[in-house]
Amino acid sequence: MHPVLSHFALFGAPVSCAPFGSGHINGTHLVVCDSGRRYVLQHINTSVFREPEKLMRNIELVTAHLRKKVDDPRGVLRLVPTFAGQSFAVENGEFWRVYELVEGSVCYQSADATLFCESAVAFGRFQNQLSDFPADALAETIPQFHDTPARYLAFHRAVEQNAANRRDAVSREIDFVLAREDFSRILMDRLAAGELPLRVTHNDTKINNVLFDEQTNKALCVIDLDTVMPGLSVNDFGDAIRFGASTAAEDEPDLSKVRFDLALYETYVKGYLSTCGESLTKTEKAMLPTGAKMMTLECGLRFLADHLNGDVYFHVSREGQNLDRARTQFRLVEEMEKSWDQMHKIVEDTH
Repeated sequence: MHPVLSHFALFGAPVSCAPFGSGHINGTHLVVCDSGRRYVLQHINTSVFREPEKLMRNIELVTAHLRKKVDDPRGVLRLVPTFAGQSFAVENGEFWRVYELVEGSVCYQSADATLFCESAVAFGRFQNQLSDFPADALAETIPQFHDTPARYLAFHRAVEQNAANRRDAVSREIDFVLAREDFSRILMDRLAAGELPLRVTHNDTKINNVLFDEQTNKALCVIDLDTVMPGLSVNDFGDAIRFGASTAAEDEPDLSKVRFDLALYETYVKGYLSTCGESLTKTEKAMLPTGAKMMTLECGLRFLADHLNGDVYFHVSREGQNLDRARTQFRLVEEMEKSWDQMHKIVEDTH
């Protein structure tokens, strides 16, 4: 049994502790107690999250606020405190936390249209429930995470340094990114001008960060709150579209299989606005397509920058994987540009 468990106010004595889930950042274990109660023990990866105290404070504030908004106790993650009243424990310099297990729930790694819509309902509800929470009360756990102009500066450095000597082979992809640099400033400029509000954002709005009821497949709650911080609602929306409205895997080498599925986009728009449409401003709604294109472009240029840098950030299992990832994102951007008027009309018709 892991010794750190002795710090937490569990109901009963732990009888087992085994690896759990499929996350790549934090180490996760399922803990079973002699009372029958089950918990999730997580080791916080401080090489990714370098200020774990601020991260945990964000989670404390957000989950406390969400608890006021939900009727089903499974509608929000619940931290188990330590005997000292803290939300985390430190053992040998390592940071740990414990959540109550959300019983009767299931997590999916991929989704059909129905589940994709339910995930939109969940993330829209999350945005709506936190619409009256002061976003500036939260710390930035990863500075400039979705500041696309800042990502462009890093991209320029990667091109200039050419650390892996790959620049000449990807000149077409580099030109694609540079041709859209003016577009990259739109959202941050709108934020600076006060035309887009700062919101509490999740920043990793994929299907596997929603728990569903195992009987009904209705969305219960949003999980993986490590990247919850101040941001733009349109970027949360956009990241979900980037990942969920593509017809192919993120690293698909055959670009003929990569398509932006407008029907899935419409499905997500309807689910998302059904739960947060009233709390978003008119400008936020109008900028939802921009968020989709922005997050796809940003992710693509990050993959390409990492390819140029020698694959030092994103894990790769084969040579050229980051380049394939970049190319799929750029194909999606192209398809969004071709569907631009339709993307806007879907949003207009929905709200």
